[in-house]
Amino acid sequence: MTTITSLKYYLIVVLTICTTFSGLAQVKTAEAEAELKSIMKKLEVVGLSVAVVKKGELIYSNSFGLKDIEKNTLLENRDIFRIASISKSFSATSILQFVDAGKVSLDDDFSNLVGFKVRNPKYPNTVITLKMVMSHTSSINDSEGYFNLDAINPEKNVNWAKCYNNYEPGKGYRYCNLNYNMVGAVIEKLSGERFDQYVKHHILDRLGLYGGYCVDSLDASRFATLYEYDAAARKFNAAPLAYAPRSEDIRNYIMGYSTPIFSPTGGMKISATDLAKYMTMHMNLGKYKGGRIISKKSAKIMQTKVSDEEGYGLAILTTADMIPGKVMKGHTGSAYGLYSAMFFQPDEKFGIVVITNGCNPTYTRGFNDVLRATVSSLYNSFIK
Repeated sequence: MTTITSLKYYLIVVLTICTTFSGLAQVKTAEAEAELKSIMKKLEVVGLSVAVVKKGELIYSNSFGLKDIEKNTLLENRDIFRIASISKSFSATSILQFVDAGKVSLDDDFSNLVGFKVRNPKYPNTVITLKMVMSHTSSINDSEGYFNLDAINPEKNVNWAKCYNNYEPGKGYRYCNLNYNMVGAVIEKLSGERFDQYVKHHILDRLGLYGGYCVDSLDASRFATLYEYDAAARKFNAAPLAYAPRSEDIRNYIMGYSTPIFSPTGGMKISATDLAKYMTMHMNLGKYKGGRIISKKSAKIMQTKVSDEEGYGLAILTTADMIPGKVMKGHTGSAYGLYSAMFFQPDEKFGIVVITNGCNPTYTRGFNDVLRATVSSLYNSFIK
C-alpha cells in the first residue's frame, strides 16, 4: 500500500468514526428532547429553557414551548427571565468581592453596615452579623413585607419588632427575602454605586453576560412572559408585575435605602444560557475563562453549609434531593409563576440550569416537579 493510499484510507476511517459519533450524538439529543417535551406535556409547562455544562464547557442549551401564549411566540435561547431567588447569589457574590478587598468582614455588625438598628428585641445583646443575614440565620422574617426597608427600620415602622423570630440570632434558620434586600443596600453603601449598576459592572460585564436587575435598561422584547397557573379555572394568567418599570422609583432614589425596588433578593433578569456561564464560575470556585470574580476562599465560603437544617450557605444550597445519589450546590427560584433551578456538582464539574415561565406546579420532597424531572432527564442524557 503506497503512502498516499494509506493516508486516504486513514482519512476515510477517521471520517467514518467522526460521522458515526456525530450521528449517535444527534440521536441521543433527539431522544433527550423528546423526553423533555413529554415532561412539558405531562406537567403543563408553558415554556422551558435549559442549559448543561460539563467539564467547564456549555455542551447543550435549548428552549421549548412558548414565550408568550397570547402572541403564540416561541421561546428562544436569547430570551431572558426574572429568575427569582437565584438572584440572591449575585448579591452574595458582590459582598464577597468586598470581603476579598478587605472592605468588610462577614462578622461585622449588620446594624453598622445598613445604617439603622438591626437587633432582635428578644435578644438585644446578640449582634446580628452580615453572615447571619446572608445565611438566613439572622432570626429576621418577612412578616412586615420586604419590598421596603421601612419594614424593619425602628424609626419608620412601629411594628418593626414583628420582623424577628423567637429564637436567638445565629441559632436558628428561616428563609427570608428581606435579608437580601438589606444586603443590596449594604452593597450600595460599600461601593457608592447603585446596586443594579454594581452587579452589571463587576459581575455581568466581566463574565460577558446580558441581563441585570433594572428592567428599564434591558431590551423588553427579550422578556419571557411569566404565567401563574389558576388551578380552579385550569388556565394560565400573565403576571405583568414581573417586569414592572422602575423609572418613577429611580427618580426619587435614595442610595443605600431605596435598593429593594431592584429586588436584590429576586430581581435578576437573565437567560438560561448566560446563567449557566455564571454557574460555571461558581463551580470553578470563582474563576471563569481565565478571569477571577471572587477568590477561591470566598467561593468555598459561599458553598459551605451554615445551616445543617436546610443545607444553606451564603445564597448557595447543598442538597442531595435534586439528582439521586449526587450532592449538588446551587439555588432555586419561584415567583410570578416562574420556576428556576441552577445546580452544579463541584467535584465532577457538571451543572444544569432549568427555567420555566409557567407550569402546573406540583412538588416532591420540596422541589418543583418540573425542575426535578428536567434536571434528572438532562443529567441522564448528557452527563451520566
